[in-house]
Amino acid sequence: MNRLHRITLLVGKGAVKKLQQSTVMVVGCGAVGSFAIEALARSGVGHIILVDFDKVEESNINRQLFALDSTLGKSKVEVAKRRILDINPDIIVDVYDTFFDDKTNLTVNPDFVIDAIDTVSSKIALYKWCFEHDVPLVSSMGAARKTDVSKIKIAKLSKTCVCPLASKIRKLVRDIKLPDFYVVYSDEVAAPQKNGGREFGSIITVTGTFGLMLADFVIKKLIS
Repeated sequence: MNRLHRITLLVGKGAVKKLQQSTVMVVGCGAVGSFAIEALARSGVGHIILVDFDKVEESNINRQLFALDSTLGKSKVEVAKRRILDINPDIIVDVYDTFFDDKTNLTVNPDFVIDAIDTVSSKIALYKWCFEHDVPLVSSMGAARKTDVSKIKIAKLSKTCVCPLASKIRKLVRDIKLPDFYVVYSDEVAAPQKNGGREFGSIITVTGTFGLMLADFVIKKLIS
C-alpha cells in the first residue's frame, strides 16, 4: 500500500492523479496556514508553493504545526518544506522567504491560492495578484479571539457577517472593485481578552479548523 492508499479508496485514482498534478500556493505559514499545508501534503497535492517571511517563535507553539522547540528561530517556509518532504518526498516544494505586498512579483503559476496572511494590506495585495493572474483563491478571515469551532463557516466574502476583519476586507475589496470570492470565517462574537495588550489570543482548535477548511475547499475544487 502506498501513502495515498486511503484517500484513493475515498475519492478514486482519477481524483488523486488530479491532486498529484496540481500546484497550490499558500501565503502565510502560521496558525492557519500550517494546517492547510499539512492537509495539502497528506492529500497528495504534487506541487506546493510556500510564501512567508517570518521565523518560528516560542509564542507560536500553542497553535502552529511548524513551531517546535527544535525549530525556534528558523525560517517558517524552510521548516514547512522539510516537514512536507518528510510526509512525501515526491512533492515539489518551492519556498519564498518574503513578505507579500503590492511590490511582490512572483513568477509562479499555481492552480489555486490559499490566503492565510494576517496583515490586511498584504491580503489585498494577494487578492489583486490572484485576479490579475486569473488564479482562484480562498482566504482566511479572523480566527483570533474565537473559541467555538461550530461557528466556523465558508461563504462568499459578500455574504459574511459578524467577523470584523471580513467587514473591513469586504469594504476594501468593494472600493477597488475586485470580484467576490470565498472565505473561511467565524460568525462567533469575539471573546473578551483575559489580559490586556495589543496581541489577540487564539487557540489551535479554531485556527487549525480554519486551515483544514481552506484546504478542504481547495482539494474539492481541484478534483471536481
